[in-house]
Amino acid sequence: MVCAMNDLLQVMRDASRPVVWVRQEFEPDLSDAFLEMRAKGIYTVIKGTAGPLIDSRLTVSPSDTVIVKKRYSAFFGTNLDEVLDGLQPDCLVVAGINTHACIRTTVVDAYQRDWPVILASDCINSYDREHHAVTLRYMKDKLATLMSNREIEAMLSQR
Repeated sequence: MVCAMNDLLQVMRDASRPVVWVRQEFEPDLSDAFLEMRAKGIYTVIKGTAGPLIDSRLTVSPSDTVIVKKRYSAFFGTNLDEVLDGLQPDCLVVAGINTHACIRTTVVDAYQRDWPVILASDCINSYDREHHAVTLRYMKDKLATLMSNREIEAMLSQR
């Protein structure tokens, strides 16, 4: 998936399209974490550790925007709406993990904001294969268009 993601990043940059990274991070005392995390003492993606950092194998550019989120959706409690208002994209290309949680809630929130959404099929995955498949079926051609990196590249070259 890292190779596919870097390929998509190159496609976007070659088409002079902005890249927005969204990563999750919680305080060491879990004060801003999910209820389940607080209740069970689950310490993951904790500020000041390697957990919430963007994978070093991914090609992050200094011109990219990075947003920190506290919940599944990239829109919930973040400045993503303002960032998109400033960038004025004609559509959103969504990639990442986990399909059934973060991807789905972000796509639903984008859809509710009337954003055309493309799901980068080569760059979306989940540790839960069953929920990954069900979620893609749910979103495909309802909330978003499912496209491979090559299809995204072809679409962008026509715009």
